[in-house]
Amino acid sequence: MINERIKQRRKELGLTQQDIANKLKITKASISLWENGSTQPKGENLFALSKVLNCSQEWLLYGKGDIKPASEIESNVAPGPEIKRRLPLVNWVQAGTWTPIVEADPSEIESYPCPVACSERSYVLRVQGASMEPEFRDGDLIFVDPEAQWKHGSYIVVRMDDDNSATFKQLIIESGKKYLKPLNPNWPEQIISINGNCTIEGVVIFSGRTF
Repeated sequence: MINERIKQRRKELGLTQQDIANKLKITKASISLWENGSTQPKGENLFALSKVLNCSQEWLLYGKGDIKPASEIESNVAPGPEIKRRLPLVNWVQAGTWTPIVEADPSEIESYPCPVACSERSYVLRVQGASMEPEFRDGDLIFVDPEAQWKHGSYIVVRMDDDNSATFKQLIIESGKKYLKPLNPNWPEQIISINGNCTIEGVVIFSGRTF
């Protein structure tokens, strides 16, 4: 059972539940739930746990193969970037109004690792529609920082004042005037003038795609 292997490996490495929790930036209670079998680590938590326990995910999940550190497995990919912070996935209604809640258990919030520097107020949105193709596809993840400085060419999230809806476009600045531009050349409305009718909620600092 995965819970038994987690506990076994933790003890082999001389780690406490609090040690694991600190490294994964989650609560000790979450580790306890994993070890008593009430819940199981998934996604990014499973990946991070295998790193901390210095074992393969396959062994952790199924008990198969050697307890072999990921660093010793032959790989054809380069090491990933250093993770700066984990950011919560929010919906488009929350975009611009989201604030971090310190008391919230990170294990209960869907979050993604951000490999670039960002502020504490940063968050993740899932792209909707085809207006920003081919660079950004429907379902892609964009990492938004409300405190980042926007400039000509920036990809930004703006909130329209008339209906309070949020949208994601490229910022164009020409002759002192600002415009929103979709990247899809086949999109009906190619240039949207900004004349005080919207608020820039943040700048896209990174993007990713899940499979």
